[in-house]
Amino acid sequence: MTNLKKYNDKRNFTKTNEPKGKVSKTKKKTLKYVIQHHLARKDHYDLRLEYNGVFVSFAVPKGPSFDPKDKRLAVKVEDHPLSYGNFEGTIPKGEYGAGTVMLFDTGTWRPIKDTKVNFKNGPIKFYIHGKRLQGAWALVPFKDEKYLLIKEKDEFVNKNNINKYKTSIKTGRTMKEISDNAPEDIELTSPDKIIFKNGKVTKKDIYDYYKKVSKYMMPYLDNRIISTVRRPDGEDNFFMKHLNNESKNLGIKKIRNKEDENSDYYYFKNATGLLEEVQMNSFEFHIWGAKQNKINNPDILVFDLDPDEGLSLAKVRRGVKDLKQILDKLKLTSYLKTSGGKGYHIYVPINSVSWKKLEKIAKDVANILLETYPDRYTINMRKENRKGKIFIDYFRNKKGATSVCPYSLRLKDKATVSLPIKWSELDKIKPDSITIKNIDKYLKRKDPWASFFN
Repeated sequence: MTNLKKYNDKRNFTKTNEPKGKVSKTKKKTLKYVIQHHLARKDHYDLRLEYNGVFVSFAVPKGPSFDPKDKRLAVKVEDHPLSYGNFEGTIPKGEYGAGTVMLFDTGTWRPIKDTKVNFKNGPIKFYIHGKRLQGAWALVPFKDEKYLLIKEKDEFVNKNNINKYKTSIKTGRTMKEISDNAPEDIELTSPDKIIFKNGKVTKKDIYDYYKKVSKYMMPYLDNRIISTVRRPDGEDNFFMKHLNNESKNLGIKKIRNKEDENSDYYYFKNATGLLEEVQMNSFEFHIWGAKQNKINNPDILVFDLDPDEGLSLAKVRRGVKDLKQILDKLKLTSYLKTSGGKGYHIYVPINSVSWKKLEKIAKDVANILLETYPDRYTINMRKENRKGKIFIDYFRNKKGATSVCPYSLRLKDKATVSLPIKWSELDKIKPDSITIKNIDKYLKRKDPWASFFN
């Protein structure tokens, strides 16, 4: 019975980005093969052959040789999950196998006809169909878990030295480049897929955008429960509270719902987690008002001013100013951002309070605004009750509610950004005027929210 207990027991998955071991249920006729160059305490190569839902793995100190005269030591190690075949990056210092892992070769393998596969007693003769290795090979056992890896005589015999291959077969990077760039080691699928038809914005454009703004965005995402909006087909949007991404760069928080059941919620541990979720087709990000380690003590108050269809921009801006005036009188420092849609969002950082207290503060502020200007505002959610008015959405201040994260794209008709702006820019910047195409000039200036977490 194949299992990956030994693999899992050797690794701390809160520290290493290696995939957690799960035996794959596969009925494919083709079997995967991979070699990884592993620059650890001792430089070596890892040969992996798919069998019974795992990679049977061998550490080859000198690596394979294309010359049948060379008999290379291959030490059988613990089985690895098939997902390990995509792993390229660094294993942190102090962890098992610490060092840099580079994908040296990938492809498929198959036993030579009439040869029974027996990884316990061997020998095993097999064909490799890789990009760098080809032809017939043999693994011959000679002592305990030690084998000899030998190239069989065929048309693929040559005098090449494997040391001539200095780059990854997957990314083209050297060991040093992999070590320096491990946090961005993400394989982007369908990079040319059009996500926004307006402007022909591709998945690669979006990935590059989030890579660029991640340093500005992460302070607001740090340790906060997230929800995302995915657009996997470039057409339809799906709001996701419970993600299906098992990355080590995502933290999981169990939170009890109204039915008294625990549900898994997620937060990013680092910017790599954000970029991995972009790879999973999440292009819009929403955050809770509380951090996961202080889940019952929110520290952000949010107001979303959502105007009735056809209401002039001048009236929307007047609404923002009315709200700021009330917040100023209450000595609540407020910050402004575009919504990327029709209105603006106002954020207020506060000392940690209870959700009940936060909701009361938000409701009181909304009621003051409503009582002062009853002809301008409503707190009724129903769109038919908004005629000529602005809906003051203070309901985002409940436990479980979310608001659009600063710097997030919006999955509207065009790739707009919910961007922090200065109060002095309210009359100059429209709610939907900043997009993925023109944001660079705004990123070059001083951060208007630089004091937010002070």
